[in-house]
Amino acid sequence: MYFVAINGSPHQDGNTVFLLKKGLEQLKLMGAQTGFIHTAEILKSTPIPFCTACSAPCRGDCAQGTRLAEVLHILRKADGLLLGSPVYFGTVSGQLKAFWDKIRCLRAEKKLLNVVGGAVAVGASRFGGQEGTLRTMQEMMLVQGMTIIGGGQQDYDCGHYGVAAQSPVEEDQYAQERIVIMVKRLFEVAQATQSLRC
Repeated sequence: MYFVAINGSPHQDGNTVFLLKKGLEQLKLMGAQTGFIHTAEILKSTPIPFCTACSAPCRGDCAQGTRLAEVLHILRKADGLLLGSPVYFGTVSGQLKAFWDKIRCLRAEKKLLNVVGGAVAVGASRFGGQEGTLRTMQEMMLVQGMTIIGGGQQDYDCGHYGVAAQSPVEEDQYAQERIVIMVKRLFEVAQATQSLRC
């Protein structure tokens, strides 16, 4: 099993990364292989960081000769994705949205079809737009045909839509517990659906 965390924050050492790394640590304990992508870093390597819909269906021409080509190769092998974003004006960061647009060639290839996905959102306050941000990430994954996980049942519950965290996450014990619960479910569902992925 191979799982990739996608950091939608412009920061490589902030709250979102803290939780994503905690999730990957748990997945490693379960025997999974893991990868980590910083969207801001990948976008910097592309001459045009935003999708211009230069081909339909997308052929991924803009990725040629950039770090994005390497990332596409990584994502094609994934059994599960863990998306993370800070809350910016009630939704995902511009970096995450721009990155997701740039990987649209994977939709034409059906490479994320039935890949399992979960989401993490970090807001500045307890009710700082996390659930809306989580739903946006889920909608992005649904367009790729991914299998979305959300809340479990009572004692096995990561949150209705995913992990809704408050900054600073080092002090948010609730979120730290929920990320561990979420990735256990991510692993479980990825194992159960392995035969559905091409």
